[in-house]
Amino acid sequence: MNRKITAFTLCAMLLALCASAAAQQSTKIPRIGFLSASSLSANAARTEAFRQGLRELGYVEGKNIVIDWRSAEGKAGRLPALGAELVRLKVDIIVSGSPTATRSANEATVTIPIVMAFDSDPVGSGFVASLARPGGNITGLSTLAPEISGKLVELLKEIVPRLSRVAVLGTSTTPGYTPVLKEMELAAGALKVKLQNLDVLSPKDIETAYRAASKGRAQAVLVRGGPVLTSQRTQVVELAVKSRLPAIYNVAEFVEAGGLMTYSASITDLYRRAATYVDKILKGAKPADLPVEQPTKFELIINLKAAKQIGLTIPPNVLVRADKVIK
Repeated sequence: MNRKITAFTLCAMLLALCASAAAQQSTKIPRIGFLSASSLSANAARTEAFRQGLRELGYVEGKNIVIDWRSAEGKAGRLPALGAELVRLKVDIIVSGSPTATRSANEATVTIPIVMAFDSDPVGSGFVASLARPGGNITGLSTLAPEISGKLVELLKEIVPRLSRVAVLGTSTTPGYTPVLKEMELAAGALKVKLQNLDVLSPKDIETAYRAASKGRAQAVLVRGGPVLTSQRTQVVELAVKSRLPAIYNVAEFVEAGGLMTYSASITDLYRRAATYVDKILKGAKPADLPVEQPTKFELIINLKAAKQIGLTIPPNVLVRADKVIK
């Protein structure tokens, strides 16, 4: 009888342990890795938009979801190590905050799902097989940057009617840079505008680029962005004003830092929508089957303070089309 009682007790204990383990498994808190090329402070509005998107879906950081934030602080060379670190942490999903971050995440893993907060040309960059059926472990959102990049040249021509030379500041190592530049050149050719391409690979290249623009008799500047330029946007904007050059930028943060104007997809909206991909994947969806979504919100933002600083009058027909005017 004692043996039977002992055996029964052991079985009951084992069942309790199994039930406890199963309960722990079912209440496992999802772990998200967030990989950013630029500093998190520089992208505060974007990361808050991502958090907002998660909250709208019922996820609260620190309660029912954990986010491991990793930033290269504008130094793209640090991204591969940070991507590998997130893989070692065994995160459930990696959210990449830029095309450069997506590339490093992709090099670090082909199994962990990767959600692109935004990418200019995910097919051209080789991240997905097609927008409709990504086919691998990467999905997310596209900015349609190549398709709208020519519009930036057109807008510069509208505010500077005699425009003939434009300095383009960008980072050639950023995924998707080539098709964007190609579209700009097509638009520039149609408008009889010559582009001067200036490669900014590190912060020390920014002043050098502006000196080259001045030497090349540029009448305006078009800033393509990238980790370096975005992280150093205050300097980029100040040098444009100092050079008295009208400048158009690829994301709103430059204008919020004092830049003249921008036309682009709303990056904060894309970050917010990235949360929906996280939710779907956590609920069992596969990245390969989740179509890459395109932007639904575009913004033309004009800073009249910046225009006044360089003695520029924005034509009324351009001003009336602005979604936001900073006075």
